Amino acid sequence: MSRSKLARRIGLSVVALVLFALVAASILAIGVVRQSFPQTGGELDVEGLTGTVQVQRDARGIPTIYADNAGDLFRAQGYVNAQDRFFEMDYRRHLTAGRLSELVGSGGLEADKVIRTMGWRRVAEQELPKLAPETRQYLQAYADGVNAWVKSKGSPEEMSLEYRVLDLQHPGYRVEPWTPVDSLAWLKAMAWDLRGDYDDELARARLSRGGRIGVKQINLLYPPYPFERNLPILSADDWTPAVQPTAQAAGPIPPALRTASGQAAVDRASAAVEAVPATLGKGEDIGSNSWVVSGTRTTTGKPLLANDPHLSLGIPSIWSQVNLQCRTVSTACPFQVSGFSFAGLPGVVIGHNQKVAWGFTNLGPDVTDFYLEQVTGNTYLRDGASVPLKERTETIKVAGAADVQITVRSTVHGPILSDVIAGINEAGDRVVVRGAPQANSYAVSMAWTALTPSNTADAIFALDKAQNWDQFRAAAALFAVPSQNLVYADTAGHIGYQAPGRIPVRRSSTSGAPPGFWPAPGWDSQWDWKGWVPFDQLPYSYDPPEGFIVTANQAVTASDTPFLTSEWDYGFRAQRIRALLGSAKKVSPEMMTQIQGDVRNTFAPSLIERLLEVQVDDFTAQAQGLLRDWDGTQTGDKGRDGASAAYYNAVWKYLLQYTFDELPPDLAADGGSRWMIVIEQLLKDPKNDWWDDKTTPGVTEGSGEILKRALVEARLDLARKLGKVPATWRWGRLHQLDLQHPVLGGDSVPDVVRSIFNRGGIELGGGNAIVNANSWDAAAPGYDVTTGPSMRMVVDLADLNRSVWVNSTGESGHAYHPNYTDQIDAWAAGESFPWPFTPDAVKAASQAELTLRPPGRQATPSP
Repeated sequence: MSRSKLARRIGLSVVALVLFALVAASILAIGVVRQSFPQTGGELDVEGLTGTVQVQRDARGIPTIYADNAGDLFRAQGYVNAQDRFFEMDYRRHLTAGRLSELVGSGGLEADKVIRTMGWRRVAEQELPKLAPETRQYLQAYADGVNAWVKSKGSPEEMSLEYRVLDLQHPGYRVEPWTPVDSLAWLKAMAWDLRGDYDDELARARLSRGGRIGVKQINLLYPPYPFERNLPILSADDWTPAVQPTAQAAGPIPPALRTASGQAAVDRASAAVEAVPATLGKGEDIGSNSWVVSGTRTTTGKPLLANDPHLSLGIPSIWSQVNLQCRTVSTACPFQVSGFSFAGLPGVVIGHNQKVAWGFTNLGPDVTDFYLEQVTGNTYLRDGASVPLKERTETIKVAGAADVQITVRSTVHGPILSDVIAGINEAGDRVVVRGAPQANSYAVSMAWTALTPSNTADAIFALDKAQNWDQFRAAAALFAVPSQNLVYADTAGHIGYQAPGRIPVRRSSTSGAPPGFWPAPGWDSQWDWKGWVPFDQLPYSYDPPEGFIVTANQAVTASDTPFLTSEWDYGFRAQRIRALLGSAKKVSPEMMTQIQGDVRNTFAPSLIERLLEVQVDDFTAQAQGLLRDWDGTQTGDKGRDGASAAYYNAVWKYLLQYTFDELPPDLAADGGSRWMIVIEQLLKDPKNDWWDDKTTPGVTEGSGEILKRALVEARLDLARKLGKVPATWRWGRLHQLDLQHPVLGGDSVPDVVRSIFNRGGIELGGGNAIVNANSWDAAAPGYDVTTGPSMRMVVDLADLNRSVWVNSTGESGHAYHPNYTDQIDAWAAGESFPWPFTPDAVKAASQAELTLRPPGRQATPSP
């Protein structure tokens, strides 16, 4: 479920609508909206502090926090995060605990059921005692800081305007104290959205229904990675796996998937997966760009590192910016680190310290497997024997309604997801299992690496403290989920790459299908996971001869290593970045920023060549001419590039719709990099069955007919939307971003409420599989931006104060606060802001200073 889908379910009652319509104007007029704005100057007493802490904020409200010990540093970070973003933090902890219905009512019930079934918070509770003692201390200090702020407020309405609105529908809400587990549980949401292969495994199972689409045709939708044109992250000289795998094609459709019960279970599991709101984002283009350039190839003589994670775009931004500074670095206070974190989580997730910088992109390994289980009553089949299901009862409290109880059932593989949305279908089919016919009712369970307690929280603080490559790798070894590509640079001049994460070891069955291609037969233990890939067998590179490393979710190595995945992003963004870096004799910091804003569609020219061969009528030819001599630059502005981009993307949209009309709406082609390779391959086979329009019985279409139909329909569509003169079209008018609040931003919320929290109509260039990845869904109505660079940063290791950064919205989570939206324009224009790090630079940029002190303690001078 996307953010917007969740928001649509969270509506206000008729009474609440009338009430809010009457009071909304007065709320804004009398300044109620300002009641929750943070105090950023003067002095405040904060319980639990052992010494004074200075919080200096720049013009964008980004805090630099100075403390004498780590406990005070993270206590202050918790306090400041709560000042800026408490409602977002409260929403996130309710979401990750499966308690969203307590906050927003019945609109959160489906998400709660699924998350309770998976047990995100239960796993976080198991993780806490396994963490290093200092990590637990940092988490507790952060929680203490949040709670000190909560205690300073008299009611939820004083904390954030959202509570005042929700109180109209569900009065009497009370804020609970923050706990370390609330912080840890957010890591599960992060891992959920960034795991790999989960949608494709269920999608293939659904497409196989009744043999309507054969294995050969399904395989065409999942083409191999184009190593010959889009290079992997590491060359064979950088890293060679210990075991060279042999390629496997998909085997036959498992018999269980041919049954009505098996298909029904897959459908219900798919519905359960979709019910979870997107926190970081969903879709094939959820990824990131990150690259690092050695000092031998830069104008500064030291490394440069860039990162821009492509995630869901809402308001407030996913990221919170912070600079955490120990006044004196020591064992008691080892942190001088600045960058991007999540509100609700202490430390810095992506950024740099005084010696080391790092960036993340999603590795996307296959860390989730679905298992078909043969269930009879409260037992399931395992190697010929009936085994009891594990069961527990969960009670979900719903604001404004009665409690809801669910029964969670699990197998040895994990929770049964097909129970969540609908009950098990007891009328099973007769299938053959290990040679013996049995009556079966199928269910679908899920194995996921994040459901095993890990030490990922330890990794965050270890990264923040790392001073060299060895310490960085040691920190990466603790990073279990989600598995990421980590790029590295240091002030000593070194660069590197490490693939961390918990990757399952699988053993294929004798069916010939690679692991993870189809849901596996849970009754056969040979399909079980056999452990985790050792960290020392995961790919890495240190100071490669090429002088730069590019990670943009493409294949990691040219050896289709089975313990990673075979379903990468298809590498157009990565190859474009490589080409731009390779074209420069020396790379400057300014060039790094320019590359982040690149809007060239490198796939487009090959498709355009075929589109220009199609004969069309004069009306369509007026638009077709826009593609001639166009290089694929997708600006959102007026002019030839903007007009050409508008028409090309409209043609692309209709080409996919007409070609893959057999696909269910929720599995339709979204236009990402995979579909570019699919179309490229199909164009070599003009009579392939995918070209045939199944709605025209007796007529068999080929590629020529479908290309022509797409050109014609795109011309008509844009004439309606943008006018009849193609030269006046503009991609930005079609390709717009609406930033929605996760709770009060949906269509079911009245306009007057949405106008307070949402911001929209932001025209953007870029698009799918483009470096400036403002992606859109070709299967959805319109061309609206769905995901994009959630932040951008460029770190200059020659002078950290010359680094730059930008967030997609602003630091504040308070509507109408000056820092709620003050970074949007710069972000949309591809611009960044200075990123001061050292005390002198921070002081020069400071616009406000707040002193936090123990009750009764006099303040100390600022640094």
